Amino acid sequence: MSTAQKSFLFILLILIADQALKIWIKTHMFIGQEIHIFGDRGMLHFIENNGMAFGMEMGGKPGKLILSIFRLIAICGIGWYLSTLIKSKANLGFILAVSAIMAGAIGNIIDSAFYGMIFSESFNNVAVLFPRDRGYASFLHGRVVDMLYFPVINTHWPEWSPFRPGQSLIFFRPVFNLSDASITCGVFSILLFQRRMFSHTEETKPEITPEP
Repeated sequence: MSTAQKSFLFILLILIADQALKIWIKTHMFIGQEIHIFGDRGMLHFIENNGMAFGMEMGGKPGKLILSIFRLIAICGIGWYLSTLIKSKANLGFILAVSAIMAGAIGNIIDSAFYGMIFSESFNNVAVLFPRDRGYASFLHGRVVDMLYFPVINTHWPEWSPFRPGQSLIFFRPVFNLSDASITCGVFSILLFQRRMFSHTEETKPEITPEP
């Protein structure tokens, strides 16, 4: 299997897993509903956001449109860079890390671009896929589906703390999806293994045997 095929297959597998989970969440849960998997420390918690990874947002429809366009431009840029890496025979780990980042970006832009057109609302009821009426939003104005929530630490700041005394302390608070996780893992892989990924192995020079 060529490097390009490995990259394509890796991206495809991430997208299939990401979209399968999102579609299941949309068609089986309503916003705010939870399914506890690891007690109170790990659960599916369905939310939707208009913006960036881990529930961060940009305000209003203009911000949403700007973000969606930026994502499309970023995907084109990442795709061009990934193609360049494959052609230059870069380190396979680096190529797969960039592939993971690209897969995550594509996964979230699919939500933004199409979910508003193919799903009904998820407020207080389970969404319908391809509803008879129009979907809940137009092209590029859909909301990103998030569901993975791991509040491993759920306690309160001590009263004597100079920072938010007595208030809630939750770690890890953001709710995210597989696309967000893919982007994060890709970035951290590059940061952690950059020496190995960016090192250039010296070509072994052929030995020249002297003529008798």
